[in-house]
Amino acid sequence: MTDIVRFAEEYYVSASSGLADDRTRVLKYGETFAVFNRFGDIEPIGPTQFGLFHTECRYISRFAMQLNGRQPLLLSSSIRDDNAFLSVDMTNVQTTPHDGVSPDGVPARGTLHVFRLQFLERGKWHTKIRLLNYGCDRAVISVGFNFDADFADIFQVRGTKREHTGERLEDRVVDNCPILEYMGLDGVLRRTRLCFSRPPVLMTPREACFEFELPPAAEEKMEAFVFCEREAPRKNRSALGPAKRKDTMLSDPTGMLDCRIRSSSEGFNALVTRSTADLLMLVEGNPEGPYPYAGVPWFSTVFGRDGIITALECLWVSPKLAEGVLYILAKTQATEENAQQDAEPGKILHELRRGEMAATGEIPFGRYYGSIDATPLFVMLAGAYVDRTGNLAFIKRIWPNVKRALDWMDTYGDCDKDGFIEYKKRSEHGLVQQGWKDSHDSVFYADGRIAEPPIALCEVQGYAFAAKLAGAKLARAFGEEELACRLEHDAAAIQAKFEEQFWNDELGSYVLALDGQKRQCVVGASNAGHALFCGIVEQQRAEAVARALMSEQMFSGWGVRTLSSSEKRYNPMSYHNGSVWPHDNAMIAMGFSRYHLQQQACRVLESIYESSRHLVLQRLPELFCGFHRRDDGSGPTLYPVACAPQAWAAGAVFLMLQACLGMRVENAKKEVWFSRPMLPEVLREVQIENLRVGDSKVTIKLRRHDHGVSIETPHRDEDIRVYEWV
Repeated sequence: MTDIVRFAEEYYVSASSGLADDRTRVLKYGETFAVFNRFGDIEPIGPTQFGLFHTECRYISRFAMQLNGRQPLLLSSSIRDDNAFLSVDMTNVQTTPHDGVSPDGVPARGTLHVFRLQFLERGKWHTKIRLLNYGCDRAVISVGFNFDADFADIFQVRGTKREHTGERLEDRVVDNCPILEYMGLDGVLRRTRLCFSRPPVLMTPREACFEFELPPAAEEKMEAFVFCEREAPRKNRSALGPAKRKDTMLSDPTGMLDCRIRSSSEGFNALVTRSTADLLMLVEGNPEGPYPYAGVPWFSTVFGRDGIITALECLWVSPKLAEGVLYILAKTQATEENAQQDAEPGKILHELRRGEMAATGEIPFGRYYGSIDATPLFVMLAGAYVDRTGNLAFIKRIWPNVKRALDWMDTYGDCDKDGFIEYKKRSEHGLVQQGWKDSHDSVFYADGRIAEPPIALCEVQGYAFAAKLAGAKLARAFGEEELACRLEHDAAAIQAKFEEQFWNDELGSYVLALDGQKRQCVVGASNAGHALFCGIVEQQRAEAVARALMSEQMFSGWGVRTLSSSEKRYNPMSYHNGSVWPHDNAMIAMGFSRYHLQQQACRVLESIYESSRHLVLQRLPELFCGFHRRDDGSGPTLYPVACAPQAWAAGAVFLMLQACLGMRVENAKKEVWFSRPMLPEVLREVQIENLRVGDSKVTIKLRRHDHGVSIETPHRDEDIRVYEWV
């Protein structure tokens, strides 16, 4: 195995245990999340992602409930629409040889209703249990719990091997509370403490049992609590944690989404509702404030690229989210060179980790900066935020960070000074590929060989172009005319050079990348759609790019694939070489819209929406497999270890709808524009209620008819203007 592959696979999410299973249930609050089975249990069956996690450590690896010594019979299991609670209904199984004939006190099959309600708080798992006897006789019931904690780091759970681990301390019971402890190699004592609302008949460090006697129609209740506790050495307590917030930014994310979207399609409404709830779940309780964690379970932390793209997707409905993302990324911007972190002055964070393996340096991701695109995307978001909100006062606070990001693009980002931004990893254990497709095998030549670095990705040049223009607009707003002119000149130069070196006539599109010798990687990939999103593409070539992306080789019927099926490394079951990613499709759809290709944008939205109808909870996952859509009524094939919920997947529906409508909102001018709006066949009407434009609001109703889309404003504050450009 080559070093490239060995290092690349070291932190890759192992697929030995799949998340692509409708038996999993997920809850999250802040840095605490849990993955349960349908019973609400955590069972360590083989390599598993199940568990209660806090600050990237698994504090509970087993928690199984039994009724009279047996697993109850499942009746139903559901996550509430707002993702706040897991509710499970169960009943007792047959415990005697003949159905309905029971010894004294033993309930007959199906006569006991067990209701289990579970939710999370910061560092705490709360379970409520209600027992109700529907039988005609007295019921004697034992409720037992078996539990354990392996204190595995999230990277261990993902499949990374460790040479050494910390010390698992002796379990004990204190005041009927089992206590399980682990002293990590980072000097942090991690403790799982379990408490129950009633005294047990049996209690050990791994087991608790409770007995109930229920007359007919009687009810009993009990509660269980699991606390995730950390005791760090005093010198380490502020190592990587964010400072407390003392500004006026949003601290309560419940008002994060400013407007409500309703349509004539109940299925589409369900997708919007679930996506909204997922975004709130990924934000609520986070110590960073309104910053969406990337995804559960593997990426439940701050990721720069993910946060920025999620904020761009949701900008028209939730500019507060963009504000939170910009603030945290400005705070964590690199200030010095550090090869092991792939850090350079002005570079924007890729990933922030607070677990044991990050603290000990076993993985390089404590603060890791190995993404080539987060920095120009940061500048893009700052510019887009001002266009949406007009809030220059906030941007002025981070303007030095924006300028440092622009400086990084010209210095470290363009390492060979050829006008393109390229990457080559410096960290021994860092990421080999540093675009959004960061699998080790995602950038290659037409013959399948991995491309030689430094790599200049197609979409990153688009991001750089858009960042320069955004920076120019901001510079002019702050009276820095010389800087504005220079950035506009740079943008024009990038665009001209991009058209010259990335276009390929044979491909009929832009190539995936240029290698270190500026040779083209003549590969058909979705990356060209991001170039449309950024506006770097010449108008006459945009339609050719759209044809390539919507061809049978690229469009699966469930969305645009990451890679053409005609390419050497195409694999519909791979992470980046043929799968379908909702956020990728959303950015492509918005790219279509920029070039007035609304019909293609509508087709993308419709395909992703149709895929959601086959998914559990109608939740869009991080990705799914890129197999072609079959005619047998079956849904898309799930990817085994995809995160769900996942932030930029949840944000995708908002950007795709915006793309179809050709919509933009400008607070400063109190204007809402619709450019050649269209709606897909699945949507007859869409109503956007209480869209905030500055301190005013408007409700907009759009209705599809034979000749286009009509626009009405059932409610509009007088200072808002709504325009349609055809």
